[in-house]
Amino acid sequence: MNTTLSGNGIRELALVTPGMPASDGDGVRMTRIIGTPELNMLDPFLLLDAFGSDSPQDYIGGFPSHPHRGFETVTYLLAGRMRHKDNAGNEGVIEPGGVQWMTAGRGIVHSEMPEQENGLLMGFQLWVNLPARAKMTKPGYQEYPPAGVPLEQREDGTQVRVVAGTTSEGTTGAVKNDWVKPTYLDVTLPAGLSFEQAVGAGDNTFLYVIEGELLVGGLQKLLAHRTLGILGRGDRVQVGSPSGARFLLVSAQPLNEPVARGGPFVMNTRDEIIQAFDDYRHNRF
Repeated sequence: MNTTLSGNGIRELALVTPGMPASDGDGVRMTRIIGTPELNMLDPFLLLDAFGSDSPQDYIGGFPSHPHRGFETVTYLLAGRMRHKDNAGNEGVIEPGGVQWMTAGRGIVHSEMPEQENGLLMGFQLWVNLPARAKMTKPGYQEYPPAGVPLEQREDGTQVRVVAGTTSEGTTGAVKNDWVKPTYLDVTLPAGLSFEQAVGAGDNTFLYVIEGELLVGGLQKLLAHRTLGILGRGDRVQVGSPSGARFLLVSAQPLNEPVARGGPFVMNTRDEIIQAFDDYRHNRF
């Protein structure tokens, strides 16, 4: 799906998907939600994986060294710890509530390995496309520990961890991105309350329910546990939850550019993908 959703008013639930079981890296089990036959992409979002298991065999192999070019990877953890290393000498550990927003740009080779041998590892990886003018930019990171990601505590008990964007109460997230101007919120909503957030009228926007269930929009359509909902036209997201919920709200401007994929590379043309493989083979990353 590569559609611009625009308009005014409250956004209603337009499409729902639970994703599909997948395996990546060295046998890491996950649910692929964006990047499937049902939902190939939601411009500028190329992929969304949700992982969560307390069985080490589901994650212990991690993601050994692999290349990327032409987009950004966003790793956000809810539980456990992941160690990141790359071929430029960068290294760090992502912890629960922390985020790593990596701009692969013209090319990087990195690994993401669990920093634990047992216990729960849970989180998300989102791929965000780069515009053609930025695909060959210098690689870089916006990496923040939990304390570096603003946590908005509202008087009614609602909590909003603000990875990117600005909430309706004025809290601005840690990550800056002027290419697609993303909003990335992790919201914990107590039972019986509602939540509202302004988004760009031209944005593509989705919700993913981590815990509980949501009633979405003026029509109060149900979005169940571990389900992604794409929202239709409008400039406001409005949800409620009779029993309480935790969810992601993610929104950004579409690029409306051609997309050419080749495994770990995302460019605008097939020739650029061929060049990416050639550059990687000849150690030009």
